[in-house]
Amino acid sequence: MSLPSTIIIKLGKFVWTTMWHQMMSQLAPRNETGAYIRPESEFRHDINKQAQNLYKPESGRYALYVGIGCPWAHRTLVVRALKGLESAISLVWVRGEATEGGWMLETPQEGCRSLRDVYQRSQPGYQGRATVPVLWDKQTQTVVNNESADIIKILNREFNEWAKQAELDLYPTSQKEQIDSLNDRIYHTVNNGVYRCGFAQTQSAYEQACDELFLTLDELEKILTNHRYLCGQTITLADVRLFTTLFRFDAVYYGLFKCNKRRIRDYKNLYGYLQDIYQLPGVSSTCNLTKVKQDYYSNLFPLNPGGIIPSGPNQQDLLLPHNRENIKLSAVKE
Repeated sequence: MSLPSTIIIKLGKFVWTTMWHQMMSQLAPRNETGAYIRPESEFRHDINKQAQNLYKPESGRYALYVGIGCPWAHRTLVVRALKGLESAISLVWVRGEATEGGWMLETPQEGCRSLRDVYQRSQPGYQGRATVPVLWDKQTQTVVNNESADIIKILNREFNEWAKQAELDLYPTSQKEQIDSLNDRIYHTVNNGVYRCGFAQTQSAYEQACDELFLTLDELEKILTNHRYLCGQTITLADVRLFTTLFRFDAVYYGLFKCNKRRIRDYKNLYGYLQDIYQLPGVSSTCNLTKVKQDYYSNLFPLNPGGIIPSGPNQQDLLLPHNRENIKLSAVKE
């Protein structure tokens, strides 16, 4: 059989390109150069014991609304697991539904079927983005916070009274400056960098994002030569924030988002580091690569119109020995 006629090919390309730009404008806001611009989170309340604060730390009062595929929500799940807060902070699961245009609750809650319903229950008439994670206050029926960077600090700091691992401090005062500096770089070029690659709408915007992404990964590879974790020998919030991107990288970002200069598996230290964190108590239970791939490849229709989900890689490889615990020996000698 011959190929379609030139007219059909040109028409199909024109229609698809026009539709693609329209869908991407809704999915991924861009600037004048075609670079992806991530909208800011809108709910940024804190939980603390200050007298004037509405939201006080209490066991059982708060819930996390999370989607298993979302790396930003995954951060909160990892901190909840590392701190041992399962009995203090409950979970409400949502799933991405492309045909519904957003996150749907796995089980309806108090008349809410979608995450947008939850936001509108908190703030009637709300018209903004309905994203995960959401830290929800059951007592006041309001969204406390929907910024993952804030939520993981709150979980690390405010619920030690009920934490099984209260002694674990993922954001120690002595390392805050170092952690914050790493987070700023990693957020722009890696966490959000993979989205800047995948959602770029011009070649130049893509190439800039891709170059910055792999420059940072190369630098992190060097840091991890003599450090078990990014800030030394103990895990911090900087590691949690990087981990959830690395976990998805080879399965999703490498192919679907065109981050294909190298896989994480091709980096000796970064891949061992990924295995190390994955094998920490409780972390693997927050990871489901099958559902992650379903979320990305099924729901991001403009990037994968056929909806075909790749079969690899094998999540079980993350359980292989990594020997990262021995790196502390070389670090002590420095």
